Amino acid sequence: MTLQTYRKMRDFGNTPEPGGKAGSGAGNAFVIQKHDARRLHYDLRLQIGGALASWAVTRGPSLIAADKRLAVRVEDHPLDYGDFEGTIPAGNYGAGTVLVWDRGTWEAEGDPLKGLEKGHLEFSLSGEKLAGRWHLVRMARKPREKRENWLLIKSEDEHARAKGDPDILSERPESVKTGRTLDGVAAGASPVPGPAPRGARKAALPQFIEPQLATLRRHAPTGDDWLHEIKFDGYRLQARIDTGKVTLLTRSGLDWTARFGSAVAQALAALPVDQAILDGEIVVEGAGGASDFAALQADLSGGRDDRFRYVAFDLLYRDGRDLRGVALLERKQALQALLSETTDPLRYSEHFEDEGEMVLRHACRLRLEGVISKRVAEKYRSGRGRDWIKSKCAERQEMVIGGYVPATTSDSAIGSLVLGVYEDGKLRHVGRAGTGYSREVAEDLFRRLSRMERKRSPFSGRLDAAARRGVVFVKPELVAEVEFRDWTGAGMLRHAAFRGLREDKPAREVVQEQTAQGKAPARPVSRVKLTHPDRVYWPGAGVTKEGVAHYYADVWRFMAPHVINRPLALLRCPQGIAKSCFFQKHAWRGMNREILTLRDPKDDKDATLIAIDTLDGLIGLVQGGALEIHPWQAATDALEKPDQLIIDLDPGDGVEWPVMLDAAQEVRQRLSDAGLAAFVKTTGGKGLHVAAPLQPRAGWDAVKGFARDLAQAMEADNPDRFIAKSTKSARKGRIYVDYLRNGRGATAIAPYSTRAREGATVSMPLGWEELGPAIGPDHFTVTNARARLSALESDPWAGFRDAAAPLEARKPRRRG
Repeated sequence: MTLQTYRKMRDFGNTPEPGGKAGSGAGNAFVIQKHDARRLHYDLRLQIGGALASWAVTRGPSLIAADKRLAVRVEDHPLDYGDFEGTIPAGNYGAGTVLVWDRGTWEAEGDPLKGLEKGHLEFSLSGEKLAGRWHLVRMARKPREKRENWLLIKSEDEHARAKGDPDILSERPESVKTGRTLDGVAAGASPVPGPAPRGARKAALPQFIEPQLATLRRHAPTGDDWLHEIKFDGYRLQARIDTGKVTLLTRSGLDWTARFGSAVAQALAALPVDQAILDGEIVVEGAGGASDFAALQADLSGGRDDRFRYVAFDLLYRDGRDLRGVALLERKQALQALLSETTDPLRYSEHFEDEGEMVLRHACRLRLEGVISKRVAEKYRSGRGRDWIKSKCAERQEMVIGGYVPATTSDSAIGSLVLGVYEDGKLRHVGRAGTGYSREVAEDLFRRLSRMERKRSPFSGRLDAAARRGVVFVKPELVAEVEFRDWTGAGMLRHAAFRGLREDKPAREVVQEQTAQGKAPARPVSRVKLTHPDRVYWPGAGVTKEGVAHYYADVWRFMAPHVINRPLALLRCPQGIAKSCFFQKHAWRGMNREILTLRDPKDDKDATLIAIDTLDGLIGLVQGGALEIHPWQAATDALEKPDQLIIDLDPGDGVEWPVMLDAAQEVRQRLSDAGLAAFVKTTGGKGLHVAAPLQPRAGWDAVKGFARDLAQAMEADNPDRFIAKSTKSARKGRIYVDYLRNGRGATAIAPYSTRAREGATVSMPLGWEELGPAIGPDHFTVTNARARLSALESDPWAGFRDAAAPLEARKPRRRG
């Protein structure tokens, strides 16, 4: 193999082609270059030794078996020519545009040099477009022919096509190196990131692509053929880009571009593409960085557009190529490359290749909506199928609004929605959703639904008296997203909560989603009747009195050991957090009879303490507007002997969250050094609590003294980080190690208690392995805690009482 002829035919001062040196001889690469010279042809090049043996295939290769294509033997080319793509200027040999049409490896049957000499090469190709067995057969040379004419022939195998099948040359005209067409290379267009993947085809930009939909399953699938993405809590939108114009289309093809401001559209228009279609979801992130559908709805209603984020998870079309026939993993790789230089408001949806159930459990523990699992090697297929599986952390789906019940606390708001799903073309009544409405949403729904009233019920069959009571029926046109505990045996909702309107889905398409879910753990039922159950306690989060009661019924089995038979201090907000709140340590007039009272023997005023011993007592507290529950560190039957110790880590201004995590671990180690087990929880406020269960032997002074010594030792060892004094002016940049929760009558927020703060946050027990940057102090709320609890394999504080140890008489030691 020689390159002398190649070099003699070219002026390398005038052509961008590589000068080329002979290679080492190792390797078996092949390349086919599409060459628009005096006439269009395809150059087949096979590495033999240190150069590329080359043939000009005048009509290009054919995948039809036995179809013969003329291949004229030309001069050998250097190995680095296999990467050449560009334009050879006029006046030079071979003037015209060249692109890398296919490349890969080849394997000869026998010795390739002998095959060349004999005039018959039999070989296999493994490329990005061509594969299988091929033949090059030399034809007899005619008089005055200067070059050798060969025939390129495809063998009959699984890669061959039949006559009438699509022509690979028309189907895949683009470069596998840059994704450009000949016109794009000639015009100097920017390369398309990544090679043109197998399965892409040349096509015009579609107006709209019907989205692929997932099938609901209880469990995420397992196996190497699946990848798993976080299920986002927003609106599914297809982003269509056409020479700078961006259109955002709902899953039914509605144009919603104008609804989301200009930032998202501008960011999409700035992507390095002329034409593209992306599949994704537009979201608003709430506390902890998770997508929050209620926050998205609130921003849309309030005209706010600075928090919208477009999270792209698929690329369906790009610059002349329809990518729906490409394997999912390759589509995602192309999408990631496209978005590699972008920042907010565009995001790439990362995926996980771990076991699906592990990904789902982790997502639920972080109170995310769930997981979408997708087959890595499958094409994009419009409509609902089994290549995409959705697994949710909590029961949740769309439902049709067939009526409403007016609020008992307002003449211009709804109190609950009456819901249904379609079965065999008829709307079946499934129950009500009585919580999840902020004041603004409840009033907006009232305005909308009041204009849609109808006299007759839209539901099939006759509703019983209880179902009809107080209902105003409406035209069944609006769709609500609803979260609920489970379905009853009669097909009715248990404890449903409104999460937002789904204006992107037609009501007629709403049916009950079927899952393989087992029956949810039995939820205890309280006998306490709530007055004004639709009273909104957290206006921003839309959590009502009924919603709080449902939450506490869900968490009762976890919460009970930490609140029953303990004196309680309450933060009561009878009209919700927007109105006045006050602390309550003693019984009050009108208190629910399920709440217990007991006398404090050391209180000369004879005021009674309050406690509970059942779920009814807890719901009695909810009825009384108690939004925070703060227990003593002792039980009612041993008031002078604390059975737990609390260290409250309260960050001052400027303290970063990772520093708080380290502080909690330090408290844990110091407690361990003293022979005590440590448990951690978020506070629902700013900090963390580290708790240690005690055998009730030591008195209040000893327990408080131990906690004080621990706090002071931490300050002494690291005064720049910790402070043991409550002086607020000295806390900046430091963590207040609050030991005062451990005195007689002092309290700390209970595990699982709600907080009277924006967002309806809760104090959430964690396993130490969960403590990390992903979970902040206000990460969990009334609305997302159910998803976490359903994903728990075990209670992270299950062994709290069993781990109780006596408080030793020694002080915590300094380490410095």
